[in-house]
Amino acid sequence: MARFENKYVIGLTGNIAVGKSVVRRMLQHLGAYTIDADGLSHQAMMPGAPAYKPVVEMFGKYILDANGQINRGKLGAIVFAVPDALATLESMVHPVIGGAIGQLIQRSSQRVIVIEAIKLLEGNLALLCDAVWVVDAPRSAQVARLVKERAMSEADAIKRIEAQNPQAAKLARASVVINNGADVDLTWKQVQDAWNRIPKETAAPVPASFLAPARHDAPLVKPISSAAPSTAAPKSHPAEIVIRSTETQETVVVDGIRVKRGTPNHAQQIADFISRMSGRSVSRMDVMLGFGQKSYYLALDDHGSITVLGGWQVENLIATVDELYVAEDAPLPGAIVSLITEIENAARTLQSEVCFVYLPSSGDPAIRGGFVRAGYTTLMVDDLTSPAWRESASEQLRDGRVGLMKALREDRVTRPI
Repeated sequence: MARFENKYVIGLTGNIAVGKSVVRRMLQHLGAYTIDADGLSHQAMMPGAPAYKPVVEMFGKYILDANGQINRGKLGAIVFAVPDALATLESMVHPVIGGAIGQLIQRSSQRVIVIEAIKLLEGNLALLCDAVWVVDAPRSAQVARLVKERAMSEADAIKRIEAQNPQAAKLARASVVINNGADVDLTWKQVQDAWNRIPKETAAPVPASFLAPARHDAPLVKPISSAAPSTAAPKSHPAEIVIRSTETQETVVVDGIRVKRGTPNHAQQIADFISRMSGRSVSRMDVMLGFGQKSYYLALDDHGSITVLGGWQVENLIATVDELYVAEDAPLPGAIVSLITEIENAARTLQSEVCFVYLPSSGDPAIRGGFVRAGYTTLMVDDLTSPAWRESASEQLRDGRVGLMKALREDRVTRPI
């Protein structure tokens, strides 16, 4: 039996580049609370975190970068070459991660919890789990992903794969196996099927909106322009905010705009909208692959047409809105307030501690005004007290983008680790 009452804990594992994170995010779309144990490991070694000083004292200042943070590449080169060094590192970091995971599970409102960890079965994390899901992929797919996504040479990719514990050992202990090759639709179907086999007292069935065939008569989005700013004067009266019950969730309605969470069944509509908005050719498959990285929210007008589309994700308890498409006839700033309210609500259920929003510096001031109206302030990297927040913001503030931020909770799990 697992140690957490009224929780069903899934341990998600598999070797490098099999696509564990894609499956984890699919489970998040279905309603699970997901934890990236390897991401927590990185946070545990941030300056000021409990594992930082012991790791630096053990491996030396050689592993630090110019900012005093641990360079994972240098540290990895040591621990992957020396097995005893890896065991020593894990003895320092794993207790910190275990404490953080326990805290996250206990305060989560979701009953199904997913812990993604490449070494789930080699340590104590498996003791927390009711089931073990193993993601598998052909060797060729692993190599191709490492070459494309991590800029490795083919020889280095093969070396990294062969340095890990055998995938067969993980498969032998699996309750569920998800085969994640090149067909994302097939992966999604396997995840849905396995989700519906979770004991019913702990998991809701896949919502019908995820499973119903796409409607060919669904309204197409209107042609829009990403360059033209809104000419509508800001409304001087307060936004009308009401709650309406939809077929799947409660939705905040602001100035006649309702917000709906995008699902893979909306992939074609989302692709059409982004294509018209950006001038790029975006396919349904591009969006399906995107669902393996992030979630989408759609702000719809009274006719069901998309007025605003936001792409966002949560990593290491940080919510990030890094895609935003706004129709030229969108009712601003109300549509922005409506959209970000729903994103924040979803981010809080995932225990996000902060939400960052990134916008082009030349964007419509009315868009920024919507976020300001929702309580966002200018993001100043040097003022951030959390090293994880600073690192995340520094990676995103590029190409002339500006950032906005809003703290979502005070009881931060990143503080003790």
